[in-house]
Amino acid sequence: MPTFKRMLIPIVFGFAGMLTLTGIYFGIVSLAESPSHAIELFLEDRWIVTPIILGFGIQVTLYVIMKKRLFIPVPDVGPSGALTGAGGGFSATAMVACRAHHVTDVLPLLGLTAAATFLAEYRLAFMVVGLGTTILGIIVMLTILYRERRKVLHMLLSTAEVA
Repeated sequence: MPTFKRMLIPIVFGFAGMLTLTGIYFGIVSLAESPSHAIELFLEDRWIVTPIILGFGIQVTLYVIMKKRLFIPVPDVGPSGALTGAGGGFSATAMVACRAHHVTDVLPLLGLTAAATFLAEYRLAFMVVGLGTTILGIIVMLTILYRERRKVLHMLLSTAEVA
Protein backbone atom coordinates (compact mmCIF):
# COMPACT_ATOMS: atom_id res chain seq x y z
CA MET A 1 0.00 0.00 0.00
CA PRO A 2 1.44 3.42 -0.90
CA THR A 3 2.64 5.56 2.00
CA PHE A 4 0.22 8.37 1.14
CA LYS A 5 -2.75 6.01 1.36
CA ARG A 6 -1.47 4.50 4.61
CA MET A 7 -1.34 7.99 6.10
CA LEU A 8 -4.63 9.16 4.62
CA ILE A 9 -6.81 6.28 5.86
CA PRO A 10 -6.32 6.83 9.62
CA ILE A 11 -6.55 10.61 9.26
CA VAL A 12 -9.88 10.33 7.42
CA PHE A 13 -11.23 7.97 10.10
CA GLY A 14 -9.98 10.29 12.86
CA PHE A 15 -11.76 13.28 11.33
CA ALA A 16 -14.87 11.14 10.81
CA GLY A 17 -14.79 10.24 14.52
CA MET A 18 -14.46 13.90 15.50
CA LEU A 19 -17.29 14.91 13.16
CA THR A 20 -19.51 12.13 14.47
CA LEU A 21 -18.98 13.12 18.10
CA THR A 22 -19.49 16.79 17.23
CA GLY A 23 -22.63 15.92 15.27
CA ILE A 24 -24.05 13.96 18.18
CA TYR A 25 -23.41 16.88 20.52
CA PHE A 26 -24.89 19.55 18.24
CA GLY A 27 -27.71 17.29 17.06
CA ILE A 28 -29.04 16.39 20.48
CA VAL A 29 -28.64 19.87 21.95
CA SER A 30 -30.22 21.41 18.84
CA LEU A 31 -33.20 19.06 19.13
CA ALA A 32 -33.58 19.78 22.84
CA GLU A 33 -33.18 23.54 22.41
CA SER A 34 -32.15 25.17 19.13
CA PRO A 35 -29.09 25.26 16.86
CA SER A 36 -28.13 28.72 18.11
CA HIS A 37 -28.39 27.51 21.70
CA ALA A 38 -26.20 24.51 20.82
CA ILE A 39 -23.50 26.87 19.53
CA GLU A 40 -23.82 29.03 22.64
CA LEU A 41 -23.44 26.01 24.93
CA PHE A 42 -20.50 24.70 22.91
CA LEU A 43 -18.71 28.04 23.28
CA GLU A 44 -19.48 28.01 27.00
CA ASP A 45 -18.02 24.51 27.49
CA ARG A 46 -15.36 24.65 24.76
CA TRP A 47 -12.53 24.30 27.31
CA ILE A 48 -13.60 20.68 27.96
CA VAL A 49 -15.63 19.76 24.86
CA THR A 50 -12.85 20.62 22.38
CA PRO A 51 -10.22 18.38 24.05
CA ILE A 52 -12.77 15.55 24.24
CA ILE A 53 -13.53 15.83 20.53
CA LEU A 54 -9.86 16.14 19.52
CA GLY A 55 -8.84 13.30 21.83
CA PHE A 56 -11.50 11.04 20.37
CA GLY A 57 -10.25 11.82 16.86
CA ILE A 58 -6.68 10.95 17.89
CA GLN A 59 -7.90 7.77 19.54
CA VAL A 60 -9.80 6.67 16.42
CA THR A 61 -6.75 7.46 14.26
CA LEU A 62 -4.47 5.33 16.45
CA TYR A 63 -7.00 2.51 16.57
CA VAL A 64 -7.22 2.40 12.77
CA ILE A 65 -3.42 2.37 12.51
CA MET A 66 -3.30 -0.58 14.87
CA LYS A 67 -6.29 -2.48 13.54
CA LYS A 68 -5.29 -2.16 9.87
CA ARG A 69 -1.59 -2.73 10.70
CA LEU A 70 -0.68 0.25 8.56
CA PHE A 71 2.82 0.97 9.87
CA ILE A 72 3.66 -1.72 12.41
CA PRO A 73 2.33 -5.29 12.44
CA VAL A 74 0.38 -5.30 15.69
CA PRO A 75 -0.80 -8.86 16.41
CA ASP A 76 -3.21 -7.86 19.18
CA VAL A 77 -4.82 -4.45 19.71
CA GLY A 78 -5.53 -5.29 23.36
CA PRO A 79 -8.17 -3.18 25.08
CA SER A 80 -7.87 -0.40 22.48
CA GLY A 81 -11.24 -1.00 20.83
CA ALA A 82 -13.06 -1.14 24.15
CA LEU A 83 -11.33 2.02 25.36
CA THR A 84 -12.15 3.83 22.12
CA GLY A 85 -15.82 2.87 22.39
CA ALA A 86 -15.99 3.61 26.10
CA GLY A 87 -14.25 6.96 25.74
CA GLY A 88 -16.44 8.04 22.84
CA GLY A 89 -19.69 6.83 24.38
CA PHE A 90 -18.91 8.27 27.79
CA SER A 91 -17.83 11.59 26.31
CA ALA A 92 -20.88 11.87 24.06
CA THR A 93 -23.19 11.11 26.97
CA ALA A 94 -21.41 13.60 29.18
CA MET A 95 -21.44 16.36 26.57
CA VAL A 96 -25.19 16.14 26.05
CA ALA A 97 -25.99 15.37 29.69
CA CYS A 98 -25.65 19.01 30.60
CA ARG A 99 -28.73 19.74 28.55
CA ALA A 100 -30.69 16.57 29.26
CA HIS A 101 -32.84 18.38 31.80
CA HIS A 102 -34.44 20.33 28.93
CA VAL A 103 -36.17 17.19 27.69
CA THR A 104 -37.48 16.10 31.08
CA ASP A 105 -40.99 17.16 30.07
CA VAL A 106 -41.40 13.91 28.13
CA LEU A 107 -39.06 11.75 30.17
CA PRO A 108 -41.55 11.04 32.97
CA LEU A 109 -43.58 9.18 30.36
CA LEU A 110 -40.52 7.04 29.73
CA GLY A 111 -39.57 6.79 33.41
CA LEU A 112 -36.21 8.52 32.84
CA THR A 113 -36.57 11.70 34.90
CA ALA A 114 -34.11 10.54 37.56
CA ALA A 115 -31.53 9.56 34.95
CA ALA A 116 -31.78 12.92 33.19
CA THR A 117 -31.51 14.80 36.48
CA PHE A 118 -28.53 12.69 37.57
CA LEU A 119 -26.71 13.27 34.27
CA ALA A 120 -27.40 17.00 34.35
CA GLU A 121 -26.21 17.25 37.97
CA TYR A 122 -22.89 15.50 37.35
CA ARG A 123 -22.22 16.49 33.74
CA LEU A 124 -18.82 18.06 34.43
CA ALA A 125 -17.64 14.99 36.32
CA PHE A 126 -18.80 12.79 33.44
CA MET A 127 -16.99 15.02 30.94
CA VAL A 128 -13.76 14.85 32.95
CA VAL A 129 -14.04 11.06 33.22
CA GLY A 130 -14.79 10.85 29.49
CA LEU A 131 -11.69 12.93 28.72
CA GLY A 132 -9.67 10.80 31.13
CA THR A 133 -10.87 7.61 29.43
CA THR A 134 -9.91 9.06 26.06
CA ILE A 135 -6.44 10.01 27.31
CA LEU A 136 -6.03 6.55 28.84
CA GLY A 137 -6.99 4.98 25.52
CA ILE A 138 -4.43 7.11 23.68
CA ILE A 139 -1.71 6.14 26.17
CA VAL A 140 -2.57 2.43 25.91
CA MET A 141 -2.48 2.52 22.10
CA LEU A 142 0.78 4.48 21.98
CA THR A 143 2.29 1.98 24.43
CA ILE A 144 1.20 -0.96 22.28
CA LEU A 145 2.55 0.70 19.12
CA TYR A 146 5.85 1.55 20.84
CA ARG A 147 6.23 -2.01 22.17
CA GLU A 148 5.52 -3.53 18.75
CA ARG A 149 7.90 -1.09 17.06
CA ARG A 150 10.68 -2.15 19.44
CA LYS A 151 9.98 -5.81 18.64
CA VAL A 152 10.23 -5.15 14.91
CA LEU A 153 13.45 -3.16 15.31
CA HIS A 154 14.95 -5.84 17.54
CA MET A 155 14.02 -8.51 15.00
CA LEU A 156 15.55 -6.48 12.16
CA LEU A 157 18.75 -5.90 14.12
CA SER A 158 18.98 -9.61 14.98
CA THR A 159 18.48 -10.57 11.35
CA ALA A 160 21.13 -8.04 10.21
CA GLU A 161 23.67 -9.43 12.71
CA VAL A 162 23.16 -12.98 11.45
CA ALA A 163 23.64 -11.95 7.82
